[in-house]
Amino acid sequence: MQSLISRPWLWAWLAAIAVFALSIALSGASQAGGLLYAALSFGAFAAIVGIGQMLVITLGPGNIDLSIPAVMTLAGTLALKAMGGAPGTALLGLGVALLVGLGCGAANFTLIRLLRLPPIIATLAASLLYQSLAIWSNRGLRIKPPAALADFATGRTLGVPNVALIGVLLALVVWWLLERGLWGRWLLATGQNPRAARLAGVPVERVRASAYLSVALLAGLTGYLLASFSGGAALNMGQQYLLLSIAVVVIGGTSIAGGFSNVPGVWGAALFMFLVVSMLNAYGFDAGARMMLTGMIIIGIVIAANARRRRT
Repeated sequence: MQSLISRPWLWAWLAAIAVFALSIALSGASQAGGLLYAALSFGAFAAIVGIGQMLVITLGPGNIDLSIPAVMTLAGTLALKAMGGAPGTALLGLGVALLVGLGCGAANFTLIRLLRLPPIIATLAASLLYQSLAIWSNRGLRIKPPAALADFATGRTLGVPNVALIGVLLALVVWWLLERGLWGRWLLATGQNPRAARLAGVPVERVRASAYLSVALLAGLTGYLLASFSGGAALNMGQQYLLLSIAVVVIGGTSIAGGFSNVPGVWGAALFMFLVVSMLNAYGFDAGARMMLTGMIIIGIVIAANARRRRT
């Protein structure tokens, strides 16, 4: 029991369950099914980008990707434009979205590695370029996804939203890589002590590059899924995921000091954040109040984590 309680991911899931129970108590048991379905659907988008952000944050202090919203918008916009709503083009759109993600990830790491820019500056500056490209390519048009793709994105399998199943599958793959794969050990070693990892033979720069490519790749995939889910790509579609992608990582129990990641916690935190925002929406809180609460939650988690680290 003591071992289970000490698991960082447990608290994110307990918080999600507590908020879900409170929401049902306030709104009535008849709303439970709809609320759970919505939480799994929208939580999946936050979980996917959160897993990508987690990989970068695991690299250690100073590593973060602020270009996630812009990559999502650009990938979703170009993917829908490539498909043009035509039947049978879902794989073409997916390929475009993934290529956009890889291209953005490569550009981000080039700025970080070759120009020696801090990641927070490099990714923020790059995001302005990606957003500008999305605006230029969109030109006010809202192209709908192919009907079959829209049906898949909004549909369910065995009662579970398809986007949630994709999010869970990706989480399992990343969890396996981190827990069982050589790359996962390299990533954790780099986050714990880059110099020691380099001396031990870990290709530190290749690991860093792969992390920044991975987060952009997952952002591109999320943009594709979100655009298909919502019926089109809006220029502000990724805006809320800037703060959210960081929040789910911190709340989920990943160490902001690097060297430790927590895949299950990201999913629990994604559900928790959606349920909190949903409850605030139900009681008429505006976007400013929701963002303030999110910031306060992040600050509280960081303070608690630092206090725990000092005790140990």
